[in-house]
Amino acid sequence: MNGKDTNKKKSILGIALFPIKLFLIYTAFAVFLILFFRFIHPPTTAFIYSDVDEPLKSLFSTDDIKHQPISFDKMSRYSSLAVIASEDQVFFDHCGFDFEQIEKAIKENKHRKRVRGASTISMQLAKNMFLWSGKSFVRKGLEAYYTLSLELLWSKKRILEEYLNAAEMGRGIYGVQTAAKFYYRKNAAKINILEAATLAAVLPSPKKRNPNRPSSYLLGRRVTIMVQMNCIGGLAYLKEKLD
Repeated sequence: MNGKDTNKKKSILGIALFPIKLFLIYTAFAVFLILFFRFIHPPTTAFIYSDVDEPLKSLFSTDDIKHQPISFDKMSRYSSLAVIASEDQVFFDHCGFDFEQIEKAIKENKHRKRVRGASTISMQLAKNMFLWSGKSFVRKGLEAYYTLSLELLWSKKRILEEYLNAAEMGRGIYGVQTAAKFYYRKNAAKINILEAATLAAVLPSPKKRNPNRPSSYLLGRRVTIMVQMNCIGGLAYLKEKLD
């Protein structure tokens, strides 16, 4: 075998291995990022970044985008209980995916115009932190990857903490601390059960709903969430799962 053939084979091998190398580099960077944010509050998220008029401001100015991350210990436990009751009642029991609800959603969506989602809290956090809006297979694949990574590398408490810090709870209002100050003129630690259920009721369509001027739908949803908060065990359930 002459030198030309050898170099040609090396070139072909290099081209064939390039996607694998790219994937490994991306994976290593993603793992580093997730591990880094396991201990540090992200200054912004992909969702916030895509939602502001001047994206660079989301990296440096939380005032302009109304986003103030806080630690879990500074949040009312009612806030955690409300989003679990509303969004993901098996949060502590799954590995990021509620396959039962996903299967139900697939079956129901075949016969309904309004698509029913089956995203868990972990899936929503993965999407908000790292991804763009859309429904492509690539984005869904990345969502699954980041969801599983968060479940493997973070605790449930940490996932819940950053979900409550990243969730949009009104037009341009991100996180439970910002929402508590904006709507109730208090810190997130002081939120009561009624206020927590109201904020959780806003989450499916935060740009269309206002806790200060609740619609009849929002009021009804709030009652449902409060009932579910009690049904899953109340604060005693949350304490048992987090301790």
